[in-house]
Amino acid sequence: MNFKKYEKIPEVPIKGRKWPDNVITKAPIWCSVDLRDGNQALEVPMTMKQKLKFYDLLLKTGFKQIEIGFPAASETDYRFCRALIENDLIPDDVYIQVLTQSRQEIIEKTIDAVSGAKNVIIHLYNSTSTLQRDVVFGFGKEECKALAVQGAQTIKDYVEGDDSDTHYVLEYSPESYSSTEPDFAVEICDAVCDVWQPDADNKVIINLPETVEYTLPNVYADGIEYFAGKTRWRDKIILSVHTHNDRGTGVAASEMGLLAGADRVEGTLFGNGERTGNVDVVTLAINMMMQGVDPELDFSNLNKCVDIYEDCTGMKVDPRHPWSGKLVFTAFSGSHQDAISKGRKKMKERNSAIWAVPYLPIDPADVGRDYEPIIRINSQSGRGGISYVMEQYFGLTMPKSFQRDFLTVVKRETDDHSVELMPQQVFDLFDDNYINVMSPYWLSTFSEHSLGDKLSEVEANITYLGKPVTIKGTGKGLLDAFVDAFSNYTGTRFSINMYNEHALETGTESAAITYLEIKREEDGEIFLGAGVSSSVTKSSVRAVLSAYNRMIK
Repeated sequence: MNFKKYEKIPEVPIKGRKWPDNVITKAPIWCSVDLRDGNQALEVPMTMKQKLKFYDLLLKTGFKQIEIGFPAASETDYRFCRALIENDLIPDDVYIQVLTQSRQEIIEKTIDAVSGAKNVIIHLYNSTSTLQRDVVFGFGKEECKALAVQGAQTIKDYVEGDDSDTHYVLEYSPESYSSTEPDFAVEICDAVCDVWQPDADNKVIINLPETVEYTLPNVYADGIEYFAGKTRWRDKIILSVHTHNDRGTGVAASEMGLLAGADRVEGTLFGNGERTGNVDVVTLAINMMMQGVDPELDFSNLNKCVDIYEDCTGMKVDPRHPWSGKLVFTAFSGSHQDAISKGRKKMKERNSAIWAVPYLPIDPADVGRDYEPIIRINSQSGRGGISYVMEQYFGLTMPKSFQRDFLTVVKRETDDHSVELMPQQVFDLFDDNYINVMSPYWLSTFSEHSLGDKLSEVEANITYLGKPVTIKGTGKGLLDAFVDAFSNYTGTRFSINMYNEHALETGTESAAITYLEIKREEDGEIFLGAGVSSSVTKSSVRAVLSAYNRMIK
């Protein structure tokens, strides 16, 4: 790694920082930039139809500020803007936001694009970083500031000359703020505010973009606190953050920016954007929810959000993407599966309203996810996970001895074939290995007669390798008498070591399943068997034969 090629990014000159002691207690003002910043990063930008579909999703999610495009730079963006206005598709409490560079002809077309809208945010920006000034534009600080001030004045003139009912909110972004000298960033933003003259009732938005993520997120937070403490206009501005994800810490940077005093967040669904993307608003919102803070955005049907996003953008949400990926609530590890299963049972027992399940920071149902995919079975799974699947899908509550024994069956199947087992495949394995094992012995009919003094006589018709046999025995109850009859016939003495049964719902018919262990008298070895029938007595006898058949295999 050629680390000598790079220099350390300067830190923000701040002392006695306060933001690390703060907590997030309320939602910020959210602004979606999916239709502009996100759209410009797509291999194939969205069509008009796709943008309208995505816009509708943003409205239903709860965004009140939506950056819809750069109308002066794109004819598609211009037509989209006009379509929203002319077709009355903008709710009265929603602001559309449009981006413009600091050039008169671009500002003029931008103002023209939003004509007739009720609420509009005009978003002015110019690049302010040392690198951009030097390499791209070839000018110094004064020329950079003059460009911003000129654009601010042009916008002010147009807005003040507009006698329509449009309510304008003005926004300025020193692009690449986090790569701009902190004192110069304050100077240029204050110069813009000097032109716009905001007041407490008509604040302007100062957006501080981490256009390219160069530093640790705490350094960005230092920059937000530094700016908030140095600007002359703090009580008359809405301080906004706009972070990207080049270092993979875009979410952390935005969260720390809020701790440092930001009032507003710009971002995209699932983090779409140039390079590694913008901050993911979905992750931010759900992070707030899991801390007990109302995010004021609705992602309770996350699957639908993912479907619309993927359909409109052509992008895919990674299976491990925070909160949104298909596998984020799934456990393959045996210890994780066991903890999840026990956590859910404990919540049910306690009738608790507070979510507390190991390895699941939030309830999947709160974002519209099903419980079924939580635990999936492969070679890493344990008996807790297997038991969970059997109970959740099929209503089988396996005794511990069955859990232990069946685990070896599942491990052998997954190891031998290197596969994940679907729930039905897990059940089929259990069925094949334990339930109503029919060979070589099988039960045809049986009858029980009371002999008094709690003694029973059983006469059973069984088949051995297809040949019918009648057996008789006596004992204390049905099972004891049947074991006596069968032991006498086979010459192998055994007894019931464990018995467990419960009702089982199979479709519309109620059935019973019996689990039992038989112990061979000769050596004390234990064998398991299960039986299923609409009759508990028949399921019990079938379980004895299943265990015996497994013993002699």
